[in-house]
Amino acid sequence: MQSISIKGKVRTELGTKSAKSLRASGEVPCVIYGGKETIHFSAPILGFRDLVYTSEARVANIDLDSRSFVAVIQDMQFDVLTDILTHMDFIEVIQGKPVTLNVPVSCTGNARGIRNGGTLKSILRSLKIKGDINDLPSLIEHDITELKIGEAIRVVDVKKGKPYEILNADAAVVVTIKMSRKAVLEEDDATAEGNEGGEENTEAAAAE
Repeated sequence: MQSISIKGKVRTELGTKSAKSLRASGEVPCVIYGGKETIHFSAPILGFRDLVYTSEARVANIDLDSRSFVAVIQDMQFDVLTDILTHMDFIEVIQGKPVTLNVPVSCTGNARGIRNGGTLKSILRSLKIKGDINDLPSLIEHDITELKIGEAIRVVDVKKGKPYEILNADAAVVVTIKMSRKAVLEEDDATAEGNEGGEENTEAAAAE
């Protein structure tokens, strides 16, 4: 997994007033949990750009005076009006202890269904995974070249052969190819689309 470096200072004063003052000076209040102690610190907001505003998951190497920590994002908060980062929570990475975090999903390949005019619909843009930090990727890639209209990639399809655990439900849909007005169905695509419609009709009839 890719990493970035953040340089900050340990906070000696806590509370709302102190946090507000830090934000006014361009600093972000932060907390590191999960280690032997809880660490409160702050760092310049620009230092978080490549950690927060990215399409990949990353590890943070946090340097606080004479101490260093390796951590991953647990939570982050933004101003409701300006969308500026206002607070970060981290979980310290402990050697030999599994780490849990959300990692974005990237589809690769030109799907058959898209070539035939279907529309790709992303349902899960990231997956929650758990494992050794050395085994976790910055991005989960999955080839959809053979995906046809009416078909879907589910979590169970993505998790095959991975050295980490995916915590989302196996049956959860990651991406699917939907019918569109300009779509040209192949014979097997038409069967898949018909089955999908049949399932929806069956569910509707059961509901009545």
